[in-house]
Amino acid sequence: MDTSTYFHWWRKLSIPSRLLMVGLAAPILVLNFWALASISNYFGVLIAIVVVASLLAFLLNYPVSWCVRRGLNREPASIIVALLTISLLLGLGISLFPVAFNQAQQLVNRLPEWFESGRGQLILLSQQIEEKGVSLNLDVITAQAFDRLQGQLQTLTKSLLNIALGTVSSVVDIVIDVLVTVILTFYLLQHGDELWDSLINWLPKESQEPVSSTLRLSFQNYFIGQLLFGICMASVLVPLFLILKVPFGLLFGLTIGTMALIPLGGSVGIIMVTGLVALQNIWLGLKVLGAAVVVQQLLDNLVAPRILGTMTGLNPAWVFISILIGAKTAGLIGIVIAVPTAVVIKTVLTSLRSQINSVDATTTRLTLETASPSPTQSVTKV
Repeated sequence: MDTSTYFHWWRKLSIPSRLLMVGLAAPILVLNFWALASISNYFGVLIAIVVVASLLAFLLNYPVSWCVRRGLNREPASIIVALLTISLLLGLGISLFPVAFNQAQQLVNRLPEWFESGRGQLILLSQQIEEKGVSLNLDVITAQAFDRLQGQLQTLTKSLLNIALGTVSSVVDIVIDVLVTVILTFYLLQHGDELWDSLINWLPKESQEPVSSTLRLSFQNYFIGQLLFGICMASVLVPLFLILKVPFGLLFGLTIGTMALIPLGGSVGIIMVTGLVALQNIWLGLKVLGAAVVVQQLLDNLVAPRILGTMTGLNPAWVFISILIGAKTAGLIGIVIAVPTAVVIKTVLTSLRSQINSVDATTTRLTLETASPSPTQSVTKV
């Protein structure tokens, strides 16, 4: 069945009829979206496990495929890659996590001192400005701002403590979820292609290959690019912060690198770390800001194009909007998959629009050819 058959009914509708069809379809789409959101909330943990396992399988499929191309069977290749990944994560966790956790505890204990230091620096700055004849009343604004920040800090600390206590009390559930995720990831590594083909086969035959390639490019390459980008950010910033003698440099570098795994998260992490360091020493905070921004721009302009290329093709405004929608719909998981999902939707809509335009152009050309006689017909009439 050619493309013109799909849109034959749409071409026969007038513009008001098309608008009416869109208006009738919009509530149905909203209702379906609400139903999917309700189902995802009900199966929240299960969906999170499936999504995380699928993403891990996407990422690990590259080394597994590389081993298969070198002549190794997929099952032993999956076992080797899974064991190496678990060993690497355990090694990094044992070597870095205790140090970062210790620094996090020290940071929480020293934050009140840093707030007092920041208050003193702003009051001193206000006095220096007032000595030059400019009255800004920064001391009053500073007192109000820091009192509010301290209140927010106390609330955040209590929330983190409650989360930590809840995590300790539900450690058995967490271990079970992690084990289920690891097992499902290993299964998808071995039999993911079969499962993928069985799902794609439900689509029309002419759409199977485009849909499959679009989904693979949008998800697999995107997450691999974000992972490499976050690793590069952390690998460069940690030694740089240590050279600059930034307090808690390991914790701050890992925080920015981890947040860089999420779109726009690196910028938020840089602002947060800069603000915390500036509380203790405003000039050191400016150095941290300058170093982090330079590293981020270098990676954005040199490394990211080679990793991601022009795969997303999304306007930054649409990236931000998709992240907000993902956060509202599915929380952290929604933030993670928001951008590749938006890329898939954009690709489908662009393809659909191009098909409609091509069908309209073909119809217009055939109509004009039918209305105007050909030169052969004109000669015959003469």
